[in-house]
Amino acid sequence: MKAETWIKRNMPSLVGKTVAVSGATGGLGQELCVHLAALGASLLLLDRNSERSCALIERLQARFPSLEAKHLRIDLADFGSVASVTEQLKKNPPDVLILNAGAYHIPRYVCDTGYDNVFQINFLSPYYLASSLLPIMKEKGGRIVAVGSIAHNYSHADFEDVDFSKRTQSSKVYGNAKRWLMFSLFGLCDNSDSIAVVHPGITLTNITAHYPKWIYAIIKHPMKVIFMKPKRASLSILYGITEPCGKNEWIGPSLFDIWGLPRKKRLKSCSKEEAATIFARAQSMMEELRTRATRE
Repeated sequence: MKAETWIKRNMPSLVGKTVAVSGATGGLGQELCVHLAALGASLLLLDRNSERSCALIERLQARFPSLEAKHLRIDLADFGSVASVTEQLKKNPPDVLILNAGAYHIPRYVCDTGYDNVFQINFLSPYYLASSLLPIMKEKGGRIVAVGSIAHNYSHADFEDVDFSKRTQSSKVYGNAKRWLMFSLFGLCDNSDSIAVVHPGITLTNITAHYPKWIYAIIKHPMKVIFMKPKRASLSILYGITEPCGKNEWIGPSLFDIWGLPRKKRLKSCSKEEAATIFARAQSMMEELRTRATRE
């Protein structure tokens, strides 16, 4: 089934809705924005690269002349930037907030929060946004859609090294951060359908382009054949906007979490004890960050 056909059968019009998307200029983000624009949504691009964001808006508006779109700069590795954007969104919250931005194999450093940058970009900052905006989103019947990853299966949380600053394997460092994001958000879930956790499976994006150039040149073409293209992989993220999603449920490709059209599935990849500890520690981190934001 073509992506356009699936969208017609499964997605309502988003006319009159504002959708904020982080990481909008990446491979998945761009395709997601095309789907959203086609459904009539107004877009708010949350991205650190203003030039790329404005260029994307121009391309989208050339294709969809009636599209309303804006850009708001945010750097997820900079807590000051995250706190500032959070306050701006509180004043004028979107109907849907899609936390799509992520970082995989990048130079590692400690952020001014004291946490590893991969952990901060993939967990700490998006969770701060989500937990801070959730009460307002609930009031207006909005929804937060967070992009998780099958990489969360690659390791269990280490509460002596929460950000995996002592690890070097990219898949585990990234997977740990996504594990924290997913199960912290599940801790916030209630019966209001305000949160959905989704994942795209495996697709050819900037995240999968981290290999040495000669290796990437060899594998990128087989990857294009074997794995879904971003246009199709982004359907799982899109579906998270409307499909009810409860605690420990996520939406992703139907076949082995890698291929196929979106479906909802119950997760059994984290024990109740680990999930509860992740959530408790995450809430403690948020209190520290909110105290810091108030002082600054």
